[in-house]
Amino acid sequence: MAGRDPRADILDDDPFRNQKARIHRVHTRQSSNGTIHFDTGASTNMNPLFAQMMGFAQQKPAQMHTGNIWHFSSEEKKHLRLATAAFTVALGFMAVGGIWGIDPKTGGFTAWFIQFFLSMPVLLLAVGPAFLLHEIGHKIVAKKNGCWAEFRADPGGLRFGVFLSFFIGILFMAPGAVMVAGLVTRRQNGHIAIAGPLVNFGLFLIGIPLWGVILGVTGAFDAATDSAYLVGSQLNWGRMLVDAGVFWVYANLFLGLFNMLPFGPLDGNKVKDWSENAFYVTISVFAILFISILMGVWSPMNLLQVIANLF
Repeated sequence: MAGRDPRADILDDDPFRNQKARIHRVHTRQSSNGTIHFDTGASTNMNPLFAQMMGFAQQKPAQMHTGNIWHFSSEEKKHLRLATAAFTVALGFMAVGGIWGIDPKTGGFTAWFIQFFLSMPVLLLAVGPAFLLHEIGHKIVAKKNGCWAEFRADPGGLRFGVFLSFFIGILFMAPGAVMVAGLVTRRQNGHIAIAGPLVNFGLFLIGIPLWGVILGVTGAFDAATDSAYLVGSQLNWGRMLVDAGVFWVYANLFLGLFNMLPFGPLDGNKVKDWSENAFYVTISVFAILFISILMGVWSPMNLLQVIANLF
C-alpha cells in the first residue's frame, strides 16, 4: 500500500473564517507522554454566564480519540445539543411565519403560540436528521481517513438564525460545522466533503417510500382535516404526520443542493477541487430534482399520497 504523501497537509477550511474567532482553527500539540491534543481554543467563545448555563468550558482542549469512529466527546455532545435546540426553535418560528404570523382573526397570540409549540417536534423529526446526519457523515468519513473530527456550534450563527426566523419567519442559519484536522490528500478531502450531501440524497431516497408507507398505514391523509395542528381540543395528528413527511423530502433536497454550491466553505467547493466530474454530477442531480418541483413537474405531497393510497 502506498504511503500518504508527506506534502499533503490539508486542514479543513474554517467555515467561519470571515467572522470573529468564535470557532478557532484546530492546532495540535504533543504532551510529554506522547498524547496528541487538538486545542480548539475558545470554541465556546460566548457570554460566560450563557456558557456556564449550557455546560460549556472555556478554552477546553479536545483530545484525539483513536477508538470507535462513532465516538462523540462530551464537548461535542454539548455543541450538538445547543445547535439542535436553537435549530428546532428557529424551525418553529419559521412554521408560524414569525411574529407576523400572529393574526387576531385566527385566534391571535394563543393560537400562534400553540402552532409554534406543536410545530417544533414535527419539524425536528422531519428536518433534524437532514442536518445532524449530514454533519455526522462528514465526521465518520474524516475519522475513517485518520483525521480528528468534531462538531462545533457557532453561537453567532445560531443567534442570527433564531432572531431572523422570529422577526420575519425565514430560516437562514449556520448552526455550526464539523471541524476537521489531519493529513489528507485532495481526494480524501473531497470524499469528506461529499459525504454530507450524499447522506442527504440517501435520506431523500429512503424518505419517499418510508413516509409513504407511514402515511398510508396510519391513514394520515384522511385524518388531516385542517392546516392547524390543534383543531378545537383535538390534536390534528394527521396533518402533523403529513407535514413531517413532506418537509423531510424538501429539507434533504434543499440542504444537499445548497451545500453543493461551489462557494466559500460549502462542500461543493471542496468536491470541485477534488473532482469536477463528481461535483457536476452530484449538483446536477440535486438541481434537476429541486427545479422540477418548482416547475410543477412533481410534488412531494402528491408522490407521498400516491404511495400512501397503496396501503
